[in-house]
Amino acid sequence: MTGPALDPKSFGKVGVLLGGRSAEREVSIMSGTGVLQALRSRGIDAHPFDPATQPLAELEAARFDRAFIALHGRFGEDGTIQGVLETLRVPYTGSGVQASSIAIDKLITKRLWAAEEIPTPAWRELHAHTDFGQVVAELGDALIVKPVREGSTIGITKVTSHDRNELAAAHEAALAYDDVVIAEELIRGRELTCAILGSGVAARALPLVEIRAPGANYDYQSKYFSDETQYLCPAPVEDWLARDVQQLCLRAYNLLGAGGWGRIDVMLHQDARGDKPYLLELNTSPGMTSHSLVPMAARAEGIDYADLVLEILSQASLGVRA
Repeated sequence: MTGPALDPKSFGKVGVLLGGRSAEREVSIMSGTGVLQALRSRGIDAHPFDPATQPLAELEAARFDRAFIALHGRFGEDGTIQGVLETLRVPYTGSGVQASSIAIDKLITKRLWAAEEIPTPAWRELHAHTDFGQVVAELGDALIVKPVREGSTIGITKVTSHDRNELAAAHEAALAYDDVVIAEELIRGRELTCAILGSGVAARALPLVEIRAPGANYDYQSKYFSDETQYLCPAPVEDWLARDVQQLCLRAYNLLGAGGWGRIDVMLHQDARGDKPYLLELNTSPGMTSHSLVPMAARAEGIDYADLVLEILSQASLGVRA
């Protein structure tokens, strides 16, 4: 961490943005509460701000010197609040407006990654007129159906049988959360995540985390409330493979123009040719709860929760991150 980050007064008045109006509000409140407590424990003049219950006029009136964005999902992780903070000239944590709006959209993210030959599961966009049988023929019997702009596995359905129009039903379920839905081939293998701190050439990957959820079902409950999910950090993979995955994630992160911090979710599939990583998505405002993965990866590198929060806050800025 840089020198100024060691002086609490150098941060000025800090707003911790939490809650919000997305489907991930509950998790955001947990993340923001943890961040707020960590900042105050280090003598930072930190204050909560909830855009769902407080008008933006109050955000301007608060005259924050910096903002820590602990919002997840729409209106917090999609470039919306980033644009507000840009307008108010309040430096904020994480990616800028453009990278945030790109990364939250899984369809655009996958298109960009695929164009640069970054491995990501094959997919098809679903519509009311989609030939679902053709989707199965192209992607296989095992599919994941997801709304493109939700996180925390909200609205996601795993489809492994097709005798009762399951794919069509999964499409309808996802439409409750987004008007754009994709079906993605289900990659079976080990579930990893790669946390990243910094921007551009200075960005660095933290130790990988392997996630072992009950029944290989890492859903909302398993992510935030279950004590049965196992987390192995550093992930028990060979050093060369861990480095390869980290470098791939850094390339994917920088390709989207992300900065400050983030987390990329990865499936590691093993076949006769060896292990192949598939990148699923980039989270530009990851969770900071007691079960969250970025703090876990940071601990493996000797960075405690409060120091991690300060490092992220120290990189708060305006405009392009890279």
